[in-house]
Amino acid sequence: MNSNRSADFAATLLRVALGVLYLAHSLQKIFVFTLPGWLGYLTTFVELAGGIALLLGVQVRWVALVLLPFMLGAMSAHLHNGWGFASPNGGWEYPAFWAVTLVVQSLLGGGVGVLGGVKAPRALVA
Repeated sequence: MNSNRSADFAATLLRVALGVLYLAHSLQKIFVFTLPGWLGYLTTFVELAGGIALLLGVQVRWVALVLLPFMLGAMSAHLHNGWGFASPNGGWEYPAFWAVTLVVQSLLGGGVGVLGGVKAPRALVA
């Protein structure tokens, strides 16, 4: 498998993983947690719609960039809890990792099987 094809499949794997995680995360908020105010509802809606869009491969670069400020907000909400995910009330390392993966996804594009958007120029992927 050449490097361009590997990059396409890597982008697809990342896109599907992020999509599944965002769906699970948003559904957990809907069915398990109590949402705190209007921002909680907005965040849940954006995460749910973003997870579906990522799974379907719709405008992947833009969806990743739209989700990024929400993950940075989650990271800032957990800053006072400390670094580790196992910290009481969760640390900020996990949201920070999600933020990095969203940036990588926006740079790579959607990979194989996308429904919308343009692929990265070969010069950027190679």
